[in-house]
Formats: sequence, structure tokens, C-alpha cells
Amino acid sequence: MKPILTYIAFIAIVVGLGMFSGLVNPPGDWYATLEKPFFNPPAWLFGPVWTALYVMIGIAGARMWLKAPASAAMQVWFGQLVLNLLWSPAFFRLQSPALGLMVVLSMLMAVIAFIVLARRIDRAASYLFLPYAAWVGFAALLNLSILILN
Repeated sequence: MKPILTYIAFIAIVVGLGMFSGLVNPPGDWYATLEKPFFNPPAWLFGPVWTALYVMIGIAGARMWLKAPASAAMQVWFGQLVLNLLWSPAFFRLQSPALGLMVVLSMLMAVIAFIVLARRIDRAASYLFLPYAAWVGFAALLNLSILILN
């Protein structure tokens, strides 16, 4: 497969799966009734932020796939994607901030592991995960705050 097709495939799959997960696991009325911390971002911000992050996740995955498809970094990349896709059902569908927190903390560990493992293979792929790590860290704090407040 030509490299450009690999990039297109990874970006399309990651963005598509992320959008699908969001559509089938919407926040809904339950989330609207929860007490939220003062630093809770406005709802309109989540879509653009996650779209940009999903593109970066896709690019990082494609870079790693092209350089080291059987590496530990690539395995962790797939693992973090699974955890990412599990958070919305855990938090919103099951209405469980506690389960959501376990998933998001696991995801944060996987994202950090990818950054460390990828750095030895492709620094750019590693750097592409830095904003993702920051956002997932923020999401973990937000998730924890919602758990405590409710």
C-alpha cells in the first residue's frame, strides 16, 4: 500500500470510529443533570478538539505502521484506540463515572506508553501524541471531578 493510502486509511478509520462512538453513546439527559466542575468546557468544544486529536492519532498510527508495524509501540497504539472507544459507552451508556475513570486512566497510561515507545522509532509520531496526552489527562481530571461531585 502506498504511504499516502496508509495515512488516509488510518485517519479515516480513527476519525470514523471516534465519530461513530460519539453518535451511538451521546451524553443525553443523564449527563445534563450531573453536577460538573467549574472548569467543564462548553459542549461545542469537544467535537473540534476530538476531531483534531483523532487526525493526529491517525497520522501517528500510520507513521508507526509504515516504520514498525509489529512493534510494541504499534500494539500500544491499537490498545489506546480500543480504550478510547470504550470510554463513551462506559461513561455515557452505562452512566458510570467510576467505570469511565478506570477506562480513561488506563487510556492515559497507554497514551504515555506510546509516547515513550514511539520516541525510539519515530519522534514525530511520539510528538503527535503529546496534545492527546494533555487532553486525556484533562479528561481524567474532569471525569474524577464529576465522580466526586455526584
